Amino acid sequence: MTILCVRFQLPPTREAALPELLGLLEEFTPVVEALPPDGALADLRGAERYFGRDAVELASVIRVRALALYGVDCVSGAGPGPMLARMALRDARPGLTRAVPGGGERDFLAGKPVAALPGVGTATARTLCEYGLDTLGRVAAAPLSTLQRLVGAKAGRELHEKAQGVDRGRVVPNGVSRSLAADRPFDRDELDPDRHRRALLSAAGDLGARLRAVDKVCRTLTLTVRYADRSATTRSRTLSEPTAHSAALTRTAYDLYESLGLQRARVRSLALRAESLTSAEHASHQLTFDPVDEKVRRIEEVADRARAKFGPRAVIPGSLAA
Repeated sequence: MTILCVRFQLPPTREAALPELLGLLEEFTPVVEALPPDGALADLRGAERYFGRDAVELASVIRVRALALYGVDCVSGAGPGPMLARMALRDARPGLTRAVPGGGERDFLAGKPVAALPGVGTATARTLCEYGLDTLGRVAAAPLSTLQRLVGAKAGRELHEKAQGVDRGRVVPNGVSRSLAADRPFDRDELDPDRHRRALLSAAGDLGARLRAVDKVCRTLTLTVRYADRSATTRSRTLSEPTAHSAALTRTAYDLYESLGLQRARVRSLALRAESLTSAEHASHQLTFDPVDEKVRRIEEVADRARAKFGPRAVIPGSLAA
């Protein structure tokens, strides 16, 4: 068991804490792959030898440190490869790491439905079930030629290998996601433009606070509107300068919304995504000498300190945006 898949129990308002939690994993191994918004893969082969503990024991240490340092619980799955670790995670719960031992891959997979295998979509699962291949054990026992006739040569070969526990994946070190999102669903399909704008105000304020918490600015803002008929419209805009300023994000969100020209649209949810994130340290800000803008920025700084001290509910997201 050399690969650990960890999911931190982060509420959406604490997604900004993921970089610090990844740093916690990097104290054990430099090979850490972020799985935003709340997870990661860690290759513990070197750590097992160095610390003289297996992946399950190291997962316990990681959980204790996450709770002690950040007040965040986590669940973990361990296995010989990334695919198996991810699947083991689904059976885990806080305080109990689900582990797939080397040599026990087929036994672990045998009773699981074929749809549980990563990469098997609804259509593929339906096709396999029609031929009685409804569990991974039956897929593993089926002739390769049969699987290839059903789902294609390449897909059939990959399916056959995975069902037998052959995991060729690897952990690829990367950074945290280069985007942050804030979703605002409605209790019922909403036609009122004023309620749409209030939702955008809240989402933009949330994004601004989270960007500032990780010292990032965004270059692009994307608005996604989902409707009652399950369709969606997406619009993006590149900002004149990278920003984490809630008022600037709100103005852009309003402009994107107005550009859609919605007429009594039944909106199910609104989502904003801040993209192309870069370090705030290297971002420039054009001085406007606008006393109102400067006042709002100072208020934001005070609000951010209040959030850091008293938690995200200390200030209502979006309440300070212009």
